[in-house]
Amino acid sequence: MSAFPHDRPPPRLPDLGPGAEGQPAAALPPDALPILPVREMVLFPGGVVPLAVGRPSSVAAVQYALREGRPIGVVMQRDPQQAEPSAGDLHRTGTVANILRWVTLPDGSHQLVCQGVQRFRVLDWVAERPFIAAGAFRIAEPETRTQELEARLLNLRNQALEALQLLPQVPEGLVATVQGLDQPGPLADLVAGYLDIPATEKQAILETVDLGERLDRVSRVLAQRLEVLRLSAEIGRQTRASLDARQREVLLREQMAAIQKQLGEDDGKSAEIAELTAAIEKTGMPAEVEAAARRELRRLERMPEASPEHGIIRNYLDWLIELPWRLPAERGIDIAEARRILDEDHYGLEKIKRRIVEYLAVRKLAPEGKAPILCFVGPPGVGKTSLGQSIARAMGRAFVRVSLGGVHDEAEIRGHRRTYIGAMPGNILQGIRKAGARDCVMMLDEIDKMGRGIQGDPSAAMLEVLDPEQNGTFRDNYLGVPFDLSRVVFIATANMLDTIPGPLRDRMEIIELSGYTEEEKLQIARRYLVRRQLEANGLRPEQASLTDAALRAIIHAYTREAGVRGLEREVGRVLRHAAVRIAEGSASSVAIDAGDLTPILGAPRFENEAAMRTSVPGVATGLAWTPVGGDILFIEATRTPGGGRLILTGQLGEVMRESAQAALSLVKDRAVSLGIDPALFEKSDIHIHVPAGATPKDGPSAGVAMFTALVSLLTGRTVRSDTAMTGEISLRGLVLPVGGIKEKVVAAARAGLTRVMLPARNRRDEEDIPAETRARLELIWLERAEEAVAAALEPAKAPAREGAA
Repeated sequence: MSAFPHDRPPPRLPDLGPGAEGQPAAALPPDALPILPVREMVLFPGGVVPLAVGRPSSVAAVQYALREGRPIGVVMQRDPQQAEPSAGDLHRTGTVANILRWVTLPDGSHQLVCQGVQRFRVLDWVAERPFIAAGAFRIAEPETRTQELEARLLNLRNQALEALQLLPQVPEGLVATVQGLDQPGPLADLVAGYLDIPATEKQAILETVDLGERLDRVSRVLAQRLEVLRLSAEIGRQTRASLDARQREVLLREQMAAIQKQLGEDDGKSAEIAELTAAIEKTGMPAEVEAAARRELRRLERMPEASPEHGIIRNYLDWLIELPWRLPAERGIDIAEARRILDEDHYGLEKIKRRIVEYLAVRKLAPEGKAPILCFVGPPGVGKTSLGQSIARAMGRAFVRVSLGGVHDEAEIRGHRRTYIGAMPGNILQGIRKAGARDCVMMLDEIDKMGRGIQGDPSAAMLEVLDPEQNGTFRDNYLGVPFDLSRVVFIATANMLDTIPGPLRDRMEIIELSGYTEEEKLQIARRYLVRRQLEANGLRPEQASLTDAALRAIIHAYTREAGVRGLEREVGRVLRHAAVRIAEGSASSVAIDAGDLTPILGAPRFENEAAMRTSVPGVATGLAWTPVGGDILFIEATRTPGGGRLILTGQLGEVMRESAQAALSLVKDRAVSLGIDPALFEKSDIHIHVPAGATPKDGPSAGVAMFTALVSLLTGRTVRSDTAMTGEISLRGLVLPVGGIKEKVVAAARAGLTRVMLPARNRRDEEDIPAETRARLELIWLERAEEAVAAALEPAKAPAREGAA
């Protein structure tokens, strides 16, 4: 059956042009309707709807209908976004409507209340100015009644009554209206008008003229809505018993999730669970870890998203998924390439590089073996961290740095338990997650600066991390499952060993980096520092350069350090000066020599103080070891009238005070052999001072220097200005061995001295001194304290002859 009866259509109507004041020049023909376009709304016959009318053309159409006493044609736009639709933008089937009310509000807007009367079909568009009109073919409702239509009518009425019972809010009198309707067409239109379905679906129902087809179409749509309403009511009954004040907020979410699940539509949470499940399967977790992850995933699935614990569980699962559980394929170590990388990244340090090559060779031959934990100990700026990066490059592994300086909470290593808000894993697993590899090279920086607080001892937690017998099952408090650290290559750095607890130090192999000689610093500056600072300051090599003489002058006169950080800063200052000249256009290239440094860096900061300070009796140059390398130390002694007291100043520790007492006692004991009047001790006070009093000083290596300074004071003989000394003394006059020989000798060479007196028992440490430094210095090995006096003091000046001019 066709959608429209085969009646003869009316003849084509004339086009009406605009008349005066925007109105049509003549009245519309009787069969024509002024058209009111509407968005996303379908008016069915019998329905009453309010409409807001704002378009000028729509206002003109309504006013014309009111003036002429005509109905209007309500037609839906094809595109709701069209601001000013033309005739081609409208559907061709609409509803003839009578105007019940027309109101103009104070703000100038208009409200229309109209009632649908009858379907119509557009035959021809008549005029488009000032409003759209159309020749309309009005469609009468078929009057044929059959038993099949009666059955469909009864079925639709029952469906509508059931739906009204399930709806939470029903307009008053609607149930009675549905029960009283016995015409199939009006009932179908009434139900379709109240159904919550898309406007396009309603338009399709409006265009369906055949009663049987229209009843079936409305019944199918209503059946789908009934299924949703039944499920919603069932969900409401199941959840109503467990509702309380906190669950009311999530009621709508639960209902929506259940409805979407029944309709086969995946909601966001289902997609999230599926994504997490697939991610867990891909990670390759051990069975124990995977069981824990799936257990937490099941908890997450049952938990509402609004629950505070939902985010905690999700964060825990993200950590488990993102940790690298699988071991990457073993990468071979090329020893020749490793040597090349170490030589490329570092100048000097031959002994250190040889030990690293040995370490890599053992890792290559025994990948599963328990390799030692290397700990690089030395002052700042000597390249400890960069050595770790070179090891990672040579092994082809990811490198990650974990800073332990200032860590005083055990949880920083083992992680926080998930009972705490904001809990997270410890620094070790955070570093592994950052590296993305279970066999990464992890640099434990500043391991000597870990503290100890009320939250526990982090150094004790590090024992498990660094013990190859235990770290295969390291258990972080946050994860609560074991993680294998046995394939991580741990490398530690420290400035000094004294603050590292003994059990922790016992798990590491100590490799000391004492500092660089002048030649090594020059090569490092030439190969690395100048190039790096050129790039940092936006300069090209042809624009700025420093001569070797300038670099040596910076090393001598403007820096005094074991490493090269201060040297790099001074090089940067010099190059920034060159950058200013180039940027302002006063020079196209700048070459800086030693004579150009004073205007740039100022007067030299370091000079040969030894010659100046030791020019009077009672001053000796000692050598000291510090956490930042070796340094020279001046020991000053003076004599004042008194009663034989010993006065010590300069923030001396207990060990140095004892060395001073021992040195004075030895001088008294050997006074006659040294040419000293013993009576001086009874009528004089001896004052020993170590300058830079604000800096605490301690250590068993100043005995020889104090003994020499006292002999110099009491004999009037000055100490040679080119000589430094170190060593402890006993009351029998023996020179005892001390530590830090390499650092002290390098410091003496750095200060411009040429002779160093050392304990004979430290001869075993001579090979640690760089060959270049040994060549520049005269090393004097002492067995007894008297040998120091003979080697260090200038000859006594001959008394002036009587009568000499």
